[in-house]
Amino acid sequence: MRQISSRINGTTIKQYSTTFLLVGSMASSAHIRAASELYHANYNTEALKQSMIAEFALAYHDIPTALHNYTVLAIRNNSTSIKQRALDVAIEYQDLQAALDVATHWVVQEPEDVPAKFYLAHIALKAHEYQLAAETLDHILNIDPNADLEQILAGITPESEEDRVNLLNTLYASKEKNNPSVLILIAGLEAQSNNIEKALETVNKALRKRPKVTGFILMKANLLMALGNEKETLDWYERSSRKHKYNLEVRLAEVRYLIKVNQAEQALEKLEKIIKTWPDAEEALFIAGLTAIDLKKYDLAEHYLVELRYSSKYQNDAYFYLAVNAERKQQLETAKAYYRLVDGNLYTVSRRNLISIYDKQGKLNDVLRFLTQERVNYPQHASFLYQAQAEILKKMDNKKAALRLLSEAVQNLPDDPELLYSEVLLLDPFENKEQLDKALKQLLSIEPNSPTYLNAYAYTLALQNRRLNEARTYAEKALDFAPEQASILDTLGYITFLQNDFVTSSKVLAKAYEMSGSINIGVRYAKSLYMQGALDKFNQVLQQLKQNHPNDAELQQLDSLLLPQHLHKS
Repeated sequence: MRQISSRINGTTIKQYSTTFLLVGSMASSAHIRAASELYHANYNTEALKQSMIAEFALAYHDIPTALHNYTVLAIRNNSTSIKQRALDVAIEYQDLQAALDVATHWVVQEPEDVPAKFYLAHIALKAHEYQLAAETLDHILNIDPNADLEQILAGITPESEEDRVNLLNTLYASKEKNNPSVLILIAGLEAQSNNIEKALETVNKALRKRPKVTGFILMKANLLMALGNEKETLDWYERSSRKHKYNLEVRLAEVRYLIKVNQAEQALEKLEKIIKTWPDAEEALFIAGLTAIDLKKYDLAEHYLVELRYSSKYQNDAYFYLAVNAERKQQLETAKAYYRLVDGNLYTVSRRNLISIYDKQGKLNDVLRFLTQERVNYPQHASFLYQAQAEILKKMDNKKAALRLLSEAVQNLPDDPELLYSEVLLLDPFENKEQLDKALKQLLSIEPNSPTYLNAYAYTLALQNRRLNEARTYAEKALDFAPEQASILDTLGYITFLQNDFVTSSKVLAKAYEMSGSINIGVRYAKSLYMQGALDKFNQVLQQLKQNHPNDAELQQLDSLLLPQHLHKS
């Protein structure tokens, strides 16, 4: 550890001005454990005082003081918690030098501590200290030849080609360069440099030394996939699964690849064998259930998915796909029962599917009552539930009731932009002018840079043909955030048309029409060309519209614009 030793001899404690990323958080108990360990183990009140000063400094954003105190504590103290907290603070505020100093001292104080060496190698790579990183990797492998070194590169792989080459050259020069773990690191970097063939050769070297390592097996498969060798990938998975028949991860990886290349029948056959060997393998049961649904083997899908009803990981997914399965079997009441049980990130889609079933059954009043109760049971989803009920009421041609409901919702959740926007979409721009204006202003106060809300306000003002300069400002600002959105271009085109700026209007609407092909935008575009006096272009656009929309009544109005010219010619 030549560089480590020299680093310690030359280290001086200093005030650090660079800010850093905290791996833990202020809410983390790491600093409490650190202070407690100091107090109870060493009765070192001075150290306790220093750690408290450091935490207060962090709370008041005095980063240099916090880093100084924790670095001093980490170097002078044998406490692992103190060192961990010092590293957390250094990494949090991106002071790599401080982090490197702490990790270096940690390794020197505890030379057999592999986690400490992992920290040092990771930080050295992040700081582009490749020689130090290579030496540290060598030390790790001397202690534990089977150490998984891939995690050291997680999140710090060099982005530039030059840095990748430097790191590769460092690893190539390492005396442990033929260690299988180092070979895998090298292969990963070669792959990131798009040198897939060479990476495959490197992985094969590692596999010859350690043929049973799951990560090595899967890396080779991924490299074969990257090369587009479907047959070779399938053959590799087949051989690996046969050779390592008790390796669940490898066998599931083969199944996932079979599904990816549309060989679902073969995948399901292999899944059935896997489940016989590992009847409680939840991922295998889940994939088998979904694959069976895709293959329309609904009874088999249900057989697998019901096994996951009490799974902490797959419960909600299982209920959701049991509902989908029942719906495919036209067992609608069963599907509804399963959809009601779904929570988590599938909650909203499950309720939308549930609403769709009620709609097919002509029972929208029933689902309205159900969703009201859902707001009590799931208050965290109240915004979505209010919006869903409003959509149903609108579908039932009860717009007034929908508006009353949304008004109640906005009172209960006044800072929810989605609810406000739902209300905006229902309000009439002429009958509810003041209410609409208020809702739109509130929307922009919550999210002033939302292109959707800016466009909504701009279009509303255009429809009302008032405050057109303000409307144009909103539309132009919306375009700054979403320059390729046809609806915003259409709004700006409409506003500039009303302002008699037909040159801008035709230019903007031309782009909107090209992007969307909408007849409404096309008609506006044609009118702006006519008002600009570009009659040849107007006629060209009109003929295109007629060709694409031969029976549209709006096009007759455009035809009439040319009538005086025809009469004049005759």
